[in-house]
Amino acid sequence: MENTDSSNGYKIMDGCTAAAYAAYAFSDVATVYPITPVAEMGDTAGRWASGGIKNLFGQTMVVKEMESELGAAGAVHGALAAGALATTFTASQGLILMIPNMYKIAGELLPAVFHVGTRSLAAHALSIFGDHQDAMACRATGFSFLVSSTVQEAQDLGMVAHLAAISGSLPVCHMFDGWRTSNQMATIRTIPYEQVRPLLDTEAVRRFRQRAMNPEHPDLRGSAQNPDVYFQNREAANRYYDAFPAIVSGYMERLGELTGRRYRLFDYCGPADADMAVVVMGSAGEVAEQTAAMLEAKGYKAGVVKVRLYRPFCAQALMEALPNTVRRLTVLDRTKEPGAGGEPLFKDVAAAVLASGRPVEVYGGRYGLSSKEFDPAMAKAVFDNMRSGTPKREFTVGIDDDVTHLSLPFGNTAECVPEQEGVQARFYGFGSDGTVGATRQAARVLSDTLGYHVQAFFEYSAKKSGGYTISQLRVARQPIKAEYGIEQADYVACHKDRYVKQYPLARYLRHGGIFVLNSAWGTVSLMERHLPARLRRELAAKGARLYNVDAAAIAAATGLGARVNMIMEVAFLHLMRDRFDFDKALAALKQEITAAYRHEGNEMVERNMRAIEMAQKAVTAIDYPASWASAAPEEGRPAFVRDVADVCNRLEGDSLPVSALVPDGKMPMGTTAWEKRRIALSIPRWDPDKCIECALCSLVCPHAAIRPFLLTAGQKEKAPESLSARPAKGTGRIASMMWRIQVFAEDCTGCGSCAAVCPGRALEMVLPHDETETQIPLLAYLQEHVGYNPGLLPRFTVRGSQLYQPLLEFSGACGGCGETPYVKLLTQLFGERMLIANATGCSSIWGANFPSNAYCTNNRGHGPAWGNSLFEDNAEYGYGMAVAVESRRELLAETAAAIAAHKDCDKGVAAAINGWLAARSDADGSAGKGEALMQALKPFESNCLYRPLLEGADLLVKKSVWAIGGDGWAYDIGFAGLDHVLARRTDLNLLVMDTECYSNTGGQMSKATPIGAVARYAADGKRTYKKDLGRMMMTYGNVYVASISLGADPQQAVTALKEAESYPGPSLVIAYCPCINHGIRGGMGNAMAEERKAVLTGYWPLYRYNPLNTPSPLTVDSKTPDGRMADFLDGEDRYADLRMLDPKEAAVLQPELERRSTQIYDILKNMEKPV
Repeated sequence: MENTDSSNGYKIMDGCTAAAYAAYAFSDVATVYPITPVAEMGDTAGRWASGGIKNLFGQTMVVKEMESELGAAGAVHGALAAGALATTFTASQGLILMIPNMYKIAGELLPAVFHVGTRSLAAHALSIFGDHQDAMACRATGFSFLVSSTVQEAQDLGMVAHLAAISGSLPVCHMFDGWRTSNQMATIRTIPYEQVRPLLDTEAVRRFRQRAMNPEHPDLRGSAQNPDVYFQNREAANRYYDAFPAIVSGYMERLGELTGRRYRLFDYCGPADADMAVVVMGSAGEVAEQTAAMLEAKGYKAGVVKVRLYRPFCAQALMEALPNTVRRLTVLDRTKEPGAGGEPLFKDVAAAVLASGRPVEVYGGRYGLSSKEFDPAMAKAVFDNMRSGTPKREFTVGIDDDVTHLSLPFGNTAECVPEQEGVQARFYGFGSDGTVGATRQAARVLSDTLGYHVQAFFEYSAKKSGGYTISQLRVARQPIKAEYGIEQADYVACHKDRYVKQYPLARYLRHGGIFVLNSAWGTVSLMERHLPARLRRELAAKGARLYNVDAAAIAAATGLGARVNMIMEVAFLHLMRDRFDFDKALAALKQEITAAYRHEGNEMVERNMRAIEMAQKAVTAIDYPASWASAAPEEGRPAFVRDVADVCNRLEGDSLPVSALVPDGKMPMGTTAWEKRRIALSIPRWDPDKCIECALCSLVCPHAAIRPFLLTAGQKEKAPESLSARPAKGTGRIASMMWRIQVFAEDCTGCGSCAAVCPGRALEMVLPHDETETQIPLLAYLQEHVGYNPGLLPRFTVRGSQLYQPLLEFSGACGGCGETPYVKLLTQLFGERMLIANATGCSSIWGANFPSNAYCTNNRGHGPAWGNSLFEDNAEYGYGMAVAVESRRELLAETAAAIAAHKDCDKGVAAAINGWLAARSDADGSAGKGEALMQALKPFESNCLYRPLLEGADLLVKKSVWAIGGDGWAYDIGFAGLDHVLARRTDLNLLVMDTECYSNTGGQMSKATPIGAVARYAADGKRTYKKDLGRMMMTYGNVYVASISLGADPQQAVTALKEAESYPGPSLVIAYCPCINHGIRGGMGNAMAEERKAVLTGYWPLYRYNPLNTPSPLTVDSKTPDGRMADFLDGEDRYADLRMLDPKEAAVLQPELERRSTQIYDILKNMEKPV
């Protein structure tokens, strides 16, 4: 076998790391802004710099995080102008924000390199997955575009990009497929910096630095030009673009001489006498090449042209690469340009073919949008289309287009490619259980220690830390060429027992393969009880070897909590010991564990070692009977759930036809109520004797999975015998009712937040299996026969608010999430009349990821109308909503007044109109008077005089418009818009969920990150103060501003939200939101306790600034700091880690944080005094 030992230059890494390795070598500066899927690149480069790694100029790269992608591009431009070789890493909307600067950088002939993990653009919906829409939107900027198809190429062509940019004095966009290449791990051959040094054009570097802006030899750049010269000046740069293909080609040849890996501007693969070919760029080129090679044995003469240099597009090089025998040519684009006569690459290729005069028919196809799989079966369909007597000239592949009928039919990949050598495995994990980390660890061990070629690819649910993960692992003795998902796995492991009823786990298991389940069902009888018939039938039909490992029990016994990753990794190595050297792999695994957990102490290392030993003995073979092959199917599901939601939720959304989807991307409400994920490892059990009826459990639950219900005596009498309740506290009608706290057991995530805050200890976290089955019929009774009782207590109190149905439920947020309780509370206070503008980020993902819409409606069908535009423009998006609502209601009011004054208007209707006009600015008043108006209009529904009122009925109630998002939006990328709309007088409410970091992309530093906190891009602790957003906005004098912390003072939070919403102008509420990225030592179940500590210590002040309260608009609601800041900081990894990494710096920064917090509190108390 080929030796892949890392000492010989072989190493496993992902595409982002490979590209970052190239960028680091040739760059002085990187200015970045985190965005999925390349958020790690800047952090990786920063760690290398912190570790003292030198680039080719003998220095460490300077890595700076900016406030937005626009800022990152502007800083790259400035760095280049001042003589530093600069780079950045971005994707999708981030790249789009850089377009203005890209024109400038190209116009000034500056050698920037942008490394782009190409990604979908937000159109009808957001997608964080991969295609070429972002890069294609930038093709006119003047940047060159160099395309990598594999992780190896991400390094090699990344280096070519920098070398060519420097020599050719043109900027380059080095693009590679987001996710498929960016996040895929592969064994590659690294190029030591010293070996590539001779390729660097040092004279070009010298010329570039001499051109830098410098007052010692000043010049002027970026002037304003008039019509007399602008055109000519644009044409003056043509020679640079004409020369660039040869420069790129030259570096490809020199790199090939150095490494043996040969690249050309257009690489042709296939027979010299091919009669048809495909032109494609990105990872799909590898798939097409593999498929064409297989088809050659079946009589096809098919070739593939891989586009390496897309801009400048060298038509001559393309036609030289294409055999003269080709008569049919298909161009595949991973993008969509609606309304165009063809996609961008297709047009470029078609023009080149036309200019050549060759008799070649050119077809165009779209594929792979949003990481839609492109596999050999689809590639074969493309070749078959060209062989057809009536080929489609324009088509899609990979979907079922039953509307415009453009799609090509395709078969099964297993029929298109020979059986893969080596081992292929799929691991189904649960977010935060460590499965992805374990697969990465196994990949490193198998590649860097055992010397195999390894490829690992990962898929993630948008359910944050509580969603599924799918890790795919290929291991072989030769380089792996497959750039698509595993469809014939030798080994499939399910690490979460609930998944057996949710996903088609055995679909990709080959015949005779191994299926391993983490469960407590270690016998055939238990398996038959819990495995659905569908799975049993498929396992039996495939002759699967079935094993069980009770990894959860081992993890519990060894103190590892929910992390079953390492246990299941050992099971994999153990069961595949006939394919790998198990003893050597286990020794390497133990070394990795020791290194990874040493900083947590020997006890943690020993726990893992005990689990390793137990794991080997816990693998149990299940000898299932032949009768499984004919297991009876389960009962059906309701049509919508069965035909749409279930299809997506069991990872089969690829099969949905175009007609199943709404063109503008809208979603129905409340779909999460159907999911019943059952992911909790423990759920709360309520003890009515200990309950004090405070409703705090319901208030703090991030997923609305525990709620109070009030029953009448009759309802209690008819309830199931096991439904316990207690006499309700209160006066009036409530005094005769019974109080019950009900758990939504199937929807609970098991975070334990409810039990942690319960003052009476009335909630006990218990194992879910028996308790869930007990609670399901009780919940069904309450929902069907009892319902909600809003209004029995004042709405704007903690207890009263919880009697209202939460119109945000069962979201995809992490267990213990600090954000969702605030938004859930908002929906209980204002939900039936809310419009929500939601910034892209955690909250847009946990709330609205198709087909999961966590926002729902009340029994009248009313609920939050939710929309997402982008990350950076959310305040403006919400502002537009508020302006539109105000304008439309004003027009309705004018029309109503005119109708009331009309001579033919009924007197009763006129009185109702005037009543509504008087109350229309009040929420409750407008609702009551609006209802009265509709009643008055009932006898006149056919009268055209009143038609405008009937058509405008949905505007009668005063609307509550909220723009919500995280601190990355409010403090950084969207701050300018936030500042602008708050400076207006429009009635708009802003809720900032402050996690003090970029939660959605992995915990990067924001301007909300406090001094001394460790975060990505602040590995040694942030050195500047947190932006004081609240006090900044107070300076306008017309903005309502509040700082709240639900876990510290829930009534203050409710009051602040009420005051903000009722304030007749702009309002800003900043909410403290603990996040999983904080590393709370007690776990996220203690998030509310952490919020309380933050307030008590002065870390997070509570206040309300209401301009209507004169002469003292500010009220400080928190007490004097208690002096225990150090204890609070020690409870979070983001602060405690600095004490381990750099005790001296921690001893400076953390006391400074306490001093600053006290200073801010004193300032606020001073502002509280009457003016």
